[in-house]
Amino acid sequence: MSMAGPTPAGTTLSDPARKPLLSVRGVKTYYGNIIALKGVDMDVHEGEIVTLIGANGAGKSTLMMTIFGNPRAREGTITYAGRDITQLPTHQIAQLSIAQSPEGRRIFGRMSVFENLQMGASINKMAHFDQDLERVCTLFPRLKERLQQRGGTLSGGEQQMLAIARALMSRPKLLLLDEPSLGLAPLIVKQIFAIIKELNEQDGMTIFLVEQNAYHALRLAHRGYVMVTGNITMSGTGRELLENPQVRAAYLEGGHH
Repeated sequence: MSMAGPTPAGTTLSDPARKPLLSVRGVKTYYGNIIALKGVDMDVHEGEIVTLIGANGAGKSTLMMTIFGNPRAREGTITYAGRDITQLPTHQIAQLSIAQSPEGRRIFGRMSVFENLQMGASINKMAHFDQDLERVCTLFPRLKERLQQRGGTLSGGEQQMLAIARALMSRPKLLLLDEPSLGLAPLIVKQIFAIIKELNEQDGMTIFLVEQNAYHALRLAHRGYVMVTGNITMSGTGRELLENPQVRAAYLEGGHH
């Protein structure tokens, strides 16, 4: 599957006249007295794949977790579909058609694959369970073969597939993916990114992707942001950032396949 950058037509996705689906403004997040996010501004428009790249420890995962309400933003606002969600508890945010596949997968290891998927579907009260189960089994044929297997016995790649599939079971309008390629073999990484592309192109799903693999992420994304020690330092289309000399030097040199 081709993963070329956005076409010129794709630039309309971030038309400033359109209200973003997700908007982050002046967000500061602390761990105790340590400031992890230092006033972050970021938008994700409906139908976009937006990626956030940066070195390990830059604050990428903190931003994603802050959007999902844990930890809370101490300053600034987060709005989703025009609604201020900054102070909402995580379970209420999940009910607004936002789903997260967290860093490190965090599946339920003692539960079967099927039970993990049921947990994902429980957010919308199993409303379309059979249909959605069929959909994720088509996307992830490996999971279909392992529905009765315990999550903890799956390979790393299969656990990542399960984490994404579990998030999809709630039929999100916005999917938050935190480091989906972390620790996976290159072939599995290509499969995961191909599925993310398919979800966006065929289902119209809006995706915010936090990723250390800058090369794959920027090839896939319509737009991207670069984070350095809790600040957004750069933004642009995926292609612009791929071709930017500073981005290339910091995140793309030394091999990317």
